[in-house]
Amino acid sequence: MLASRAHIGDRKRAMQSDSSSPSRRDVLKGAAAFAAAATPLASSALTSMSADSFLNLHRSPDVVRAFGPNHAEIALNSAPGGWEAEGVRIQYSADPKGSVARLESKGKVSLIQLRWKGDLHAIKRVLGDHWERSYGDLEWRGQVAGRTMPWYFLAHDGTATHSYGVAIGPKAFCFWNMDAEGISLWLDVRSGGAPVELGDRVLEVAKVVTRPGRGGESPFQAATAFCHLMSPSPRLPSKPVYGTNDWNYAYGNNSRDLIEKVSGLVSELSPSNDNRPYSVIDEGWAMGPYNNSFGHGPWEGNPRFGDMGTVATSLKKIGVRPGIWFRPLTPLPDTPESWRLSRDKSYLDPTIPDVLEHVKTHIRRFADWGYEMVKHDFSTWDVTGRWGFEMGPSPTHDGWHLHDRSKTTAEALTGLYQALRDAAGTVSLIGCNTVGHLAAGFHELQRTGDDTSGRSWNRNRRMGVNTLAFRAAQHRSFFEVDPDIVSITQQIPWFLVEQWLRLVSESGAALFVAMDPSIVEEKHRIALKKALTIAATTQKIGEPLDWLETDCPRRWKLRDKTVEFEWMGQNGAWPFGD
Repeated sequence: MLASRAHIGDRKRAMQSDSSSPSRRDVLKGAAAFAAAATPLASSALTSMSADSFLNLHRSPDVVRAFGPNHAEIALNSAPGGWEAEGVRIQYSADPKGSVARLESKGKVSLIQLRWKGDLHAIKRVLGDHWERSYGDLEWRGQVAGRTMPWYFLAHDGTATHSYGVAIGPKAFCFWNMDAEGISLWLDVRSGGAPVELGDRVLEVAKVVTRPGRGGESPFQAATAFCHLMSPSPRLPSKPVYGTNDWNYAYGNNSRDLIEKVSGLVSELSPSNDNRPYSVIDEGWAMGPYNNSFGHGPWEGNPRFGDMGTVATSLKKIGVRPGIWFRPLTPLPDTPESWRLSRDKSYLDPTIPDVLEHVKTHIRRFADWGYEMVKHDFSTWDVTGRWGFEMGPSPTHDGWHLHDRSKTTAEALTGLYQALRDAAGTVSLIGCNTVGHLAAGFHELQRTGDDTSGRSWNRNRRMGVNTLAFRAAQHRSFFEVDPDIVSITQQIPWFLVEQWLRLVSESGAALFVAMDPSIVEEKHRIALKKALTIAATTQKIGEPLDWLETDCPRRWKLRDKTVEFEWMGQNGAWPFGD
């Protein structure tokens, strides 16, 4: 959460003391673009396109290309069952239930392109996903040929909404391009920023899944059905998740006393049933922030908290379920140099077995302390050195490699999530700055957008409303969606916050609230009690009704009723950042 929140001024004072960890505003903007040679569309390829604007990808691709470092193309030759070059073999097994791309490579391939040609002129609007969290920038757009669409995309022809993607758990960072003449799938199989060295291993890179649109369904219904198709067996909490998280009012300046006061208020206002609220203690509890090293351990309670096991016991007595924040890939003072990431020695390499055991040790200790939820953060940034909005078509830069060069970057992150899951046992996990398509099946919850704010309404509108609208379809198919915190503070007008509170509580998504207990009035208590009561019970996921037209939907279907919100406040949008 920490550096992920450096995008707002709130976080600048809470950045790592380590000068090698800049704020996001200081990180080099944009991923490096690369040019791929265009392949003319053969007129015969148009026969691949059905009359209803759905393109069949469960057949041999029309184009297969491979690239090494710096996007140098590797000349492939067609061969029985695939495409080959010296030391490289690519296969695509077509199957209507899910076609599989496979790779054999002796350390030469960084990137693969598969392309299917067809006439897609009928497609009017296209929606893509994001690499990790979204950044207020998800939206339906017209056709943009070079638009990077990670993991999956939807194509709407004015009547039907077709879906194309890869199943959860791919072993590559996968993205799509769509244009009027076809669809391309790009598979980044680097190990860090270098070609993966598979040895004799055959890498099952990704499983391609598609879904033609159905008559009478809305685009949102199509999106929801497709997310279930990509992720048929999610790991989900047994009951809806709701409660409090202190970040958006404390911003790292938290304490046991403050957490207990807010937890007591949330406990009092929550329904008396067997689904009690969570209280997630965010960044600020460990020794790192106390020593002006935000985002770092040692992972022991600082003097403002004392023994963290005692804190957990106290919160349970108050009537909330304790949760705790953790950044797994920052080193401790005694961390061996050999555990460090080659890209940046400030972080740990998750392909080193000792690093994973180190991470597991902390998770087990949090569980032993009595915490029932662990929120882990920063792992995508720490490994790749890029935020999702900077990645474009390249999640990290060339020229570095993971310790285990036989693992792709996607496999490295999946291995981290697996280690966290193994150590957590019955403790729920929520990922922040984590990759949803890799984390699904390991996390019960996922922060699906960049941080909301207790200081900037503009940021809540951009990050909160946008991510809930455009990622609600993932709810309870990938994990339970967390659109981030609803904040009650003096800096944001209550009439705006009250609407945001209603949307999240009635949407069916996870609800976390943050509030300065000293400013809570009776109007807040009434609204909070209603919202927490609704959030504690299972709701049908809210549907944005005008999301084809805007990046900040106003009209929603909530609990079988149409509700219209006013998100712009008195002054409209603030175009100068958050």
